[in-house]
Amino acid sequence: MYESYYGLSAKPFQLRPDPHFFFGSKGHKRAMAYLDYGLSQGEGFIVITGEVGAGKTTLVRNLLGRLPLDQIVAAHIVNTSLDPEDTLRMVVSAFGLPYEGASKAELLNRLEQFLRAVDRQGKRALLVIDEAQNLNARTVEELRMLSNFQTDDRSLLQTFLLGQPEFRATLHSPTMQQLRQRVIASYHLGPMDAQETRAYVEHRLATVGWNGDPSFDEAAHAAVYAYSGGIPRKTNTLMDRVLLMGYLEELHGFSGAHIEEVVRDISDEFQAPDGLGEPEPESMRATSGQHGLQHGERRSASVEQLDERMMRLEKSIVSVLSILKKIAATPSGSAPGGAQRLDNQE
Repeated sequence: MYESYYGLSAKPFQLRPDPHFFFGSKGHKRAMAYLDYGLSQGEGFIVITGEVGAGKTTLVRNLLGRLPLDQIVAAHIVNTSLDPEDTLRMVVSAFGLPYEGASKAELLNRLEQFLRAVDRQGKRALLVIDEAQNLNARTVEELRMLSNFQTDDRSLLQTFLLGQPEFRATLHSPTMQQLRQRVIASYHLGPMDAQETRAYVEHRLATVGWNGDPSFDEAAHAAVYAYSGGIPRKTNTLMDRVLLMGYLEELHGFSGAHIEEVVRDISDEFQAPDGLGEPEPESMRATSGQHGLQHGERRSASVEQLDERMMRLEKSIVSVLSILKKIAATPSGSAPGGAQRLDNQE
């Protein structure tokens, strides 16, 4: 793999959100400040929205990784394509409580007793919900009702909601007035600018031991930003392929032309085959509407699985090319096992 070729200790541009690679752009620092502010308040809702791949999950994992465990008990939920009762079960399960076979009343009672026990220990309970754009209005209302668990002087549960921009439409719908009154802060996480995108790339490389090999000229960084638009996940996808190409073609420096070549390859790979872009038949539209939830689930497909598939594909390509290189380096008439380099045959 290209990690050893460039002397890196690990893949710098994996798709999995990893707090080890957290980069504090202006937007990410501000979003983290809002989360920290929410923690200091100890009540209500904090809402963070951002485009797909903007780094919301990495933000959350960075937050969870530095929580004082002796003060806060946290639960993190990422599967949100659920109805209200299943969401309640998910919340109960996330806090480590039994949920199977229990009625809604039993689930609420278990959760309340747990939250009161946490409070008696001098701790606070925090619920973090990722992919909040998948929540329907009834489910959001169910979560709001959980904030009613209180003592005489404080709330027993605080909730952070993170989602894509469409969640803002849900939040500002007429039926969400009571929830909006309990939102103490909200922030929209936008893309990085060109300078931050360059710093992001260099930060991730430096995190795994980069010493300047490979190098990237100004045009290369400009091409990376032109493709990614400052979105971290798109930057990761592109840079991972760039380094793979560099390994396969034995490059130690990248220009804008190299980046654009990889961009063209990616664009060709994701171009829809003929026929797939045709309008959906009328008979299928009703079915599609009935299964909107399934569409949301497809959009939330596991990033981890995609990353693993890419790694397997890279390994296969590297193995084949390594064999081809050995064959090409083998002198005519010699067996591959006994091949010697031509420059040593004197």
